[in-house]
Amino acid sequence: MSNNNVTNPPKQVVREYLERRTRDNTPPPSPEEIRRQLGWGLMVPDFKPSLGRS
Repeated sequence: MSNNNVTNPPKQVVREYLERRTRDNTPPPSPEEIRRQLGWGLMVPDFKPSLGRS
C-alpha cells in the first residue's frame, strides 16, 4: 500500500466555485477539469505508471 497525499481545496474555494457554476448556463466541465480548477488532486512524488500487472 502506498502513502499518497491528497490535496483538498479549502471549503470556501469550493463554495465560491459552486456559486459561480450555479449561475453559469453552460454544461459542467469534466471531473478532471473541476479538480484542476480547484487544485484538488493526488500528490504522488516520482510517480511512474506501471507497464504491466503485478
